[in-house]
Amino acid sequence: MIFNNSLCYTAFLRILVLIPNYLPLALTSLLSPIDTTVASTTFRYYDTSCPLAEAIVQFAVGIYHFTDPFFAAGILRMHFHDCWVRGCDASVLLVGPDSEQTAPANNNSLRGFEVIQLAKTTLEIVCPRTVSCADILAFAARDSVVISGGPYWDVPAGRFDGRVSNATDANILPSPFFNVTQLTENFASKGFNQTEMVTLSGAHTIGQAHCGTFSNRLYPTVDKTLNASLATKLKSECPQLGADPNFRQDLDIVTPLYFDNQYYKNLAEFNGLLTSDETLYTDNSTTKNTTQIFANNTLEWQAAFVAAIIKMGNLPNVTVGEIREDPLCQVVNA
Repeated sequence: MIFNNSLCYTAFLRILVLIPNYLPLALTSLLSPIDTTVASTTFRYYDTSCPLAEAIVQFAVGIYHFTDPFFAAGILRMHFHDCWVRGCDASVLLVGPDSEQTAPANNNSLRGFEVIQLAKTTLEIVCPRTVSCADILAFAARDSVVISGGPYWDVPAGRFDGRVSNATDANILPSPFFNVTQLTENFASKGFNQTEMVTLSGAHTIGQAHCGTFSNRLYPTVDKTLNASLATKLKSECPQLGADPNFRQDLDIVTPLYFDNQYYKNLAEFNGLLTSDETLYTDNSTTKNTTQIFANNTLEWQAAFVAAIIKMGNLPNVTVGEIREDPLCQVVNA
């Protein structure tokens, strides 16, 4: 296993060199009022107010990727789960008895909080009350793709953090049990077409899933669209009774740590892990054609992915926001 930690190292050097220059800026930020209007994102948003923002997030991603490279997929997934519910407002990071984290789609399955918390804690020292948790999560998602071998893109920023997080709101998240029709309808409700849906599904080229998300394809009978060899392997790892709740299976059984187009190649061999994966190849001629295009041209998929995730990052927030001051991003401002 090879860890590409150059992103982390470069970010660390930038932080060490530039921090002394921006201490006066940090003191000024402590005395400045916080804008609480609804944000519209722009590129290079923090160039003046917190020039180290992206470098600090890059460093946090690099630190945890070196410890556990599957953190990258966890952060990318958390960014999606944040944006799909109430817009990209870091509501998924809030903690409470009925917060989004307690919803079935998120409960005990979200990963990557440590990365966001390290970045936010550092930023509250360097640029207090300046960088939102929502922007940190968006930057971290991009950096997670890059450190996994995927494309780089400029992330528009300027999001504010929401003050509301309800478990019921997360019920709109697409299910791993959805067929292509349900997926198409779900994505259309957020303004995404079918090609964009197939494009974003390719994020499953990295990451893992618990037994409960694909056991429907094993029991009581094996799904006819699941490769027989993979089914045998999965049944041994996820028995119908007594499966290890902590066991996680790679979503991409060939290159699970690399952000490549292997996911789409797997679908053609019936090695898609989830129903919502394999359905893109087996249940609709249009989405099947798109998966074949992406399987044959990784650059075309990556370009489409960048456009789609930038669009997702601009899904509108539904609440007036704030710059969350909690260094863990878990609590709204008083």
